[in-house]
Amino acid sequence: MSAGKRIRHLQRYRTIAAAFARNGLGYVSQEMGISDKLTFRKREEGRELHSKSIGERIRLLLEELGPTFVKLGQIASTRPDLLPADILAELEHLQDHVPPFGYAEAAAILAEELGAPIDQLFRSFPELPIASASIGQVYHAELKDGTQVAVKVQRPNIHSSVETDLEILADLARMAEHRLEWARNYRVRDIIDELAKALRGEMDYTTEARNTERFVEQAKSLKHIRVPEVHWDYSTKRVLTMAYIEGIKLSQHQLLDEAGLDRAKLAERFATVILHQVLMEGLFHGDPHPGNVLALPNGDLALLDFGMVGRLSPAMKKNFASLVIALRNQSTKGLIRAISHMGVIPEEADQEQLYADVDLLRDKYYKVPLNQVSLGEAVNDLFAVAFQHRIRLPAEMTLLGKSLLTMEGVVSALHPGFSVFDVAEPFGKKLLLERLSPRQMLKNWAEDLPDYLDMLSEVPLSLKQVSALLRRGKLRIEVASPQVEDLMKKMDRISNRLSFSIVLLSLSIVMVGLIIGSALSNSDTMLWRIPVIEIGAIIALLLFMWLIFAIFRSGRF
Repeated sequence: MSAGKRIRHLQRYRTIAAAFARNGLGYVSQEMGISDKLTFRKREEGRELHSKSIGERIRLLLEELGPTFVKLGQIASTRPDLLPADILAELEHLQDHVPPFGYAEAAAILAEELGAPIDQLFRSFPELPIASASIGQVYHAELKDGTQVAVKVQRPNIHSSVETDLEILADLARMAEHRLEWARNYRVRDIIDELAKALRGEMDYTTEARNTERFVEQAKSLKHIRVPEVHWDYSTKRVLTMAYIEGIKLSQHQLLDEAGLDRAKLAERFATVILHQVLMEGLFHGDPHPGNVLALPNGDLALLDFGMVGRLSPAMKKNFASLVIALRNQSTKGLIRAISHMGVIPEEADQEQLYADVDLLRDKYYKVPLNQVSLGEAVNDLFAVAFQHRIRLPAEMTLLGKSLLTMEGVVSALHPGFSVFDVAEPFGKKLLLERLSPRQMLKNWAEDLPDYLDMLSEVPLSLKQVSALLRRGKLRIEVASPQVEDLMKKMDRISNRLSFSIVLLSLSIVMVGLIIGSALSNSDTMLWRIPVIEIGAIIALLLFMWLIFAIFRSGRF
């Protein structure tokens, strides 16, 4: 580390330690050992902190420490599996108290990034931005051809200051895990690494531009939805230029009414697009708050700001659907299974208590009418259980819960009494039919077929290797047990069941392969006037039945 960088780190450490003390959290810095390494003049507390909760103190601390900590807090507010509910509630109120930077600095960044002076790039470019935040600010400008655009310009030197803070946070996380048991239990270093990755992603505007383009394509298949197109010739890592869309924010209810817009219809369209993104596309807006959604004069909706985007793999979509189905069916085992598939249940987790907590949650929604159930709240309740039992869930799943809860809050404010389940039900039925569709099942089998073939092809080699070890006397198994006979019987049963599985798998692969081959070639199943598939099926079935009979007759199935 260079001398200049070391000095910057030392100064920032001093600022952080002083901020901890001012916000009534000095004991944390002392336990972590920060205060021992620094000397700073303790300032008098300017706030009445004794009446404030820990969550409020943390929020005030993050706001004081600036853009990096504010953004990390905002990202952390989407992770109910990492933080308790009272702290999450305060993090959701984090505000970017950052004044806009000057026009001259913005012009210099644009010229550096786009390779030309601002007057050569734009017909008009205002001196004042229309919005300002911790990472950048937005201008309403006009291109030379008269196109109206929104230009997002990143703050000067934001990268260096953010990287300095992230390096310090990584050091603090290591210190915390070394000194504090709770920090080790919650794997604070992993949490900081995950949040830092998300923040670095938001600071690269080309990532946001690519996300926006994906949603532009997605919107083409949806009615009443618009997404601004990206102007790539005017976009870089630090500058993002998109089509300018003017509308009314969904939180401005009085303006919506004055414009004659139907709030119930807006609520339905907003819920429909978010659920379509989640359940059908697997790519959804990660922060659909009212400021990022505009109502247009014709009643259409425009989605803005794709810096935070959630992605669900087919497996995660399936697990989420299973979770919702298990919740609706009051199935404790189904809920546990869905949670375990989505995350990792630690070995030290109390299984009995986990089942008891899920039972309590199930009872909360027992026989409750669907129009009275909040989907986002139910998902977040499950994530709260995951937090209690230290079950780490993928960031996408927790971001999904946050997005659903935000969406439900918006539509409830637009039209009280609106039921998201009324909109979600058609999607649920479609997903269930797709899952049970023979075509989809055949497609899944066909996709898994190469893996099954690879597994079967490796069996002879593995047996050959084991046989060679046995011949050379290098494979020794010692069993010390008073019930050796019982153990051998159990091993017999295991081997017989393994044989059963392999035969069943082979039968399935052969039959599926013959059927697919026949279907693709569009020919009948006759060979020299002999019904090959039928005869093959009968022979395979007879062999299968003979093996099952032999295993059952042995009495060791």
